[in-house]
Amino acid sequence: MKLNWIISFVVVVMGMQGCRSLPVEKQLNKTLLRVDQVGAGQMPAEPEKVQSPFTAWNVQRPTFPMRQDTVWPNDDIQGKLDQLAAQGGGTLVLKGHHHTGRITLKSHINLKLDEGSVLEFKNEINDFLPVVFTRNEGVELYSLGACIYANGAENIAITGSGRIIGPGEGSVRNKTMTHDVIENIVDSNTPVEQRIYDGKTADFIFPPALIAPINSKRVWIEGVSLERTAFWNIVPTYCEDVVIRGVHIQSMGIPRGDGIDIESCNRVLVEYCTLNTGDDCIAVKAGRGYDGLRVNRPSQDIVVRYCFSEKGHGGFTIGSETAGMAKHVYVHDCVFGKTNVGIRFKTRRPRGGGGSDIYFERIRMQEVESALRWDMLGQAQHVGNQASRDFEVQKNALTPHFSNIQIKDIYIDAAKNCIKIEGIPESVLENVYINRVFGRGDRYLLIKDAKNIKIKNSVFVCKDTSVSTINVSGLIQDRVRVMTEAP
Repeated sequence: MKLNWIISFVVVVMGMQGCRSLPVEKQLNKTLLRVDQVGAGQMPAEPEKVQSPFTAWNVQRPTFPMRQDTVWPNDDIQGKLDQLAAQGGGTLVLKGHHHTGRITLKSHINLKLDEGSVLEFKNEINDFLPVVFTRNEGVELYSLGACIYANGAENIAITGSGRIIGPGEGSVRNKTMTHDVIENIVDSNTPVEQRIYDGKTADFIFPPALIAPINSKRVWIEGVSLERTAFWNIVPTYCEDVVIRGVHIQSMGIPRGDGIDIESCNRVLVEYCTLNTGDDCIAVKAGRGYDGLRVNRPSQDIVVRYCFSEKGHGGFTIGSETAGMAKHVYVHDCVFGKTNVGIRFKTRRPRGGGGSDIYFERIRMQEVESALRWDMLGQAQHVGNQASRDFEVQKNALTPHFSNIQIKDIYIDAAKNCIKIEGIPESVLENVYINRVFGRGDRYLLIKDAKNIKIKNSVFVCKDTSVSTINVSGLIQDRVRVMTEAP
C-alpha cells in the first residue's frame, strides 16, 4: 500500500511542469455546455443522428394512422384506446383533467396529452388490477406494473405537453414493500408465473412505475411532465429502439423516485430531459441477482445527451442491478447540478454482472458530493457483512465486474470527493482512462481495489491533495497537477 502511494506521488510531481501550460479550466469552462443549453426547454423539433464510439443510427420519428379520437374528462380512456387499436391505431388526444386507473397502450397508438391536460392516476390497489407481468428492481414478477403500461407492443408513443401525476395517498403507497430487499422476498427458484403480489397473496405489493413498457419495440416518449410517482418514473424494460426526449421529471422527496431507468434494453436515446428526483436521475440497469442471471439480457447501445440532472442522488448511474451487464453506453454534453454523485458506478457483491465499454465526455458538474464515484460494495442494510471489503468473499456467479471505462473533458465546479473508487478485492475495477478533467473539491483521489487506472492532462484544486490507495496496481498520473489553491 505504501509503495503505491509513493509511485503516485512521484508521477504527480513530475507531471506538474508539463501541465502548467495547459489551461484546462479555461478551455473546459469555455467549451462545455451550460445549464441554459441543455434540458427540456432546449429540445429542438427533431433529434439529430446518434453518433457514439460504439454505434450510429438515424433517429426516426414514429408515424401513426391518420385517425384520431379525443378523450374528455369522465370518458373511458382505456375503452377509447382499445377501440382505436382495434381499428389499426392512431392518435388518442387527452384534454382536461382525468382521474384513472392503469392505462395499457396497444401497438400503433400515440397517447397525446394536449396543452394544459392532466392525467392523474388513482391511489388504490384495485385501480391497478389484475396484476401484470413486470420487472421490479431487476426481478421478474406479477404486480401492479405501471400507471401507463404496455407489453409486447410496437410503435407506441406518449407525447404532448401535459402533466402525468402518480397515485396520491392510499393503499398503493401504504402497502408498498419496503421492509427488505426484493431478492430476499421473491425467491428466484419460484416460477415467475407464481410470483403474484396483488395485496392479497401477501400483505404488500410492488408499486407501479409511472411509465413502463415491457417487451416492446419502437417506443417514443416526448414532451410530457411527470410528477408524484409511487416508484421509478420512466422504465423501459426488454425494449428495443426507445427515444425519450424533452421530458421534465419532478420526484424530489420521493424514496426510490428514480427519473429514467433503462432496464435490459437495446438501442436507447435519452436527450434534452430535465430531472429533479428523489433518487438517481438517469440509470442503466440489467437485472438483479440470480433472477437477472437467468434472464441474461444486457442494456446496450445507450446514448444520453443534452440532459440536465438538476437534483438527485446520481446525475448518471450504472446499476445497482447489472446482472445482465451494461455495455456500449455513451453519455455526452450533459450538466449535473446539485446531485449527490455526478457519474456513479454502483453494484453489490450479491447482484452480479457489471459493465464494460462505457464512455463519458463533455460533462459539467456544478455542486456534487462525489464527482466520479465507483461504489461496488454497498451498504450493510442491503447486503450485510458483504458491504465490508474486509469480509472475504470468494469469486462466484454473482461477482460483479467493471472494466474499460473512458471519462474525458469533465468540469467539476465543487465536490467533496473528485475521484473516489471502491472496487471489491475479488473483482477489482479495471482499465479506467480519465483525461482532461478540471476538478475543484475537498479531496482529490481515493482508490481501493483497482487495476490500470490512468489519469491524464488534468488539474485538481483540493484542500486534501493526497492520494490514498489500497490494493491498487498500475495507477498512472500523467501531466496531472494537484494543488491546494489556483495559481
